[in-house]
Amino acid sequence: MNQLDMQGRHAVITGGAAGLGLAIAQRMLASGARVTLWDRDRAALDAACALLGPNSRAVVVDVSRHDSVVQALAQTTKPVHALVNSAGITGPNTTVWNYPVADWEQVMQVNVNGTFFCCREISALMREQGWGRIVNIASVAGKDGNPNASAYSASKAAVIGLTKSLGKELASTGVRVNCVTPAAVKTAIFDQMTPAHIEFMLSKIPMGRFGQPEEIAAMVTWLCTDDCSFSTGAVFDLSGGRSTY
Repeated sequence: MNQLDMQGRHAVITGGAAGLGLAIAQRMLASGARVTLWDRDRAALDAACALLGPNSRAVVVDVSRHDSVVQALAQTTKPVHALVNSAGITGPNTTVWNYPVADWEQVMQVNVNGTFFCCREISALMREQGWGRIVNIASVAGKDGNPNASAYSASKAAVIGLTKSLGKELASTGVRVNCVTPAAVKTAIFDQMTPAHIEFMLSKIPMGRFGQPEEIAAMVTWLCTDDCSFSTGAVFDLSGGRSTY
């Protein structure tokens, strides 16, 4: 494992109780950071903190609700040096003309509104303290547009756009805002997808395999260090060769 320096830093990781969020928390802890996990699943949070150890904390939050995000931030130790927006859902795999409206709205509420709410509240703190790192977990689906995943693809395209806007707004400060666009990474989020859609995603990856959570965590952690100083509003691919732009 390469050494990444996050000594003395404190990171908030949404969706941190499982999947990519948990892997990112593990890498950050190994790099010297303290982490606060934000998630809506109390039991999963307790289990994650038991695994991660004494430099981890947990706050129950529903990122799709602005008032819940504000309350969670009030319960979170300051300062917050890094924010990783990893909370997300896929929604069903079906065509646009069959897509349930309620499911579309839920995907947007979690993936887009949730990312916006967290960025809105924590970027204000980072501006005041003069330093910060924000990393949004988008997806290669937000660049390509996966068939039978219109809400997820649209939501991740929105996350990319939000990242670029906020990165430019904060470019003259000590705050850097970037996103990563993984291809499919095998985590529990696969449970929300059909086998056919999983096979489609694998077929698009030239390396012929899914990404590993640890591979995403390494890039995200680097983006939260001092070494990431001249990149902001940028999109970092982790696609096994799938991305072409």
